[in-house]
Amino acid sequence: MKTMIKRIDLKIGFDCNNLCDFCAQGDKRSANKMRSLDEIKKILVNAKKQKILGVVFTGGEPTLHPDILDAVKFARGAGFNTIQVQTNGRKFAYYEFCAELKKAGATEMGPSIHGSRARIHDSLTHSKGSFRQVVQGIINSKKLGLFVLTNTVITSRNYQDLPELARLLVYLGVDQFQLAFIHMVGTAWKNRKWLVPEKSVVIDYVHKALDIGRTARVRCYTEAIPFCFMRGYEDCVAERIIPEGPVADAGFYLDSYGDYRRREGKIKHEKCRKCLYFKICEGPWKEYPEIYGWSEFKAVIKSQVSSLRSQGAGHN
Repeated sequence: MKTMIKRIDLKIGFDCNNLCDFCAQGDKRSANKMRSLDEIKKILVNAKKQKILGVVFTGGEPTLHPDILDAVKFARGAGFNTIQVQTNGRKFAYYEFCAELKKAGATEMGPSIHGSRARIHDSLTHSKGSFRQVVQGIINSKKLGLFVLTNTVITSRNYQDLPELARLLVYLGVDQFQLAFIHMVGTAWKNRKWLVPEKSVVIDYVHKALDIGRTARVRCYTEAIPFCFMRGYEDCVAERIIPEGPVADAGFYLDSYGDYRRREGKIKHEKCRKCLYFKICEGPWKEYPEIYGWSEFKAVIKSQVSSLRSQGAGHN
């Protein structure tokens, strides 16, 4: 596996024109001001001194920042090789805006899409028309020759739709898609009783969606789904390829999001120690076992993997 360049996750503001049921940022939009362009530049300069070559502009909704184009342009001038705009995708519906982002130096567009049709997506974002906008945004980005990687949050409201969503993304020509199990913080924690599905219930739909992506030779990944659910799909576990690097969040700065994720964000059970994947698996977000416990998680032993491969079920 090739070495991934380090990147900084730079949250430039928490304003957003969606009200997603699963939002991990919660009430930050009302408690935090947008970063000034000068502050954004200082963070980027410091990151470059640490030999970080990639940046993800995110939030909140980064396309609402009045200086987003200048921030992207500065990042390009500072020598960042990979510049991603991680977004709800709604403003990408305007072709001229996408073209301006590309001209400024953006190399990747990261829109979020949470269903294969408006009824599902819009019900989760509480923004009528947001599905139509993000689909048009993907079309615009591809017309401009930009790399498009989408993110989908897996919830109780959309998990059965994941295969259909994968078909749509393949049809739209995305370069990569990720299915991320809901992180129960912020608004998602408030809605956890009805919004969080059991991993054992969703996993067949996840596998079917991955099969569709693989067949079409589209890069496809999951996030926050431990390896014991991913036998035969190990190459689709995003934690294997998530770039290391810092996060500039609201009021604090993490030197390594990877370290935080592994040491504090996620958790493993004592029984995981005997699993073949123990050293490389991060486990679920720590909030998940608080709801459903550990009974779904089964340690994988070497003989089980050998048997799976001998039956021709492996996909490595």
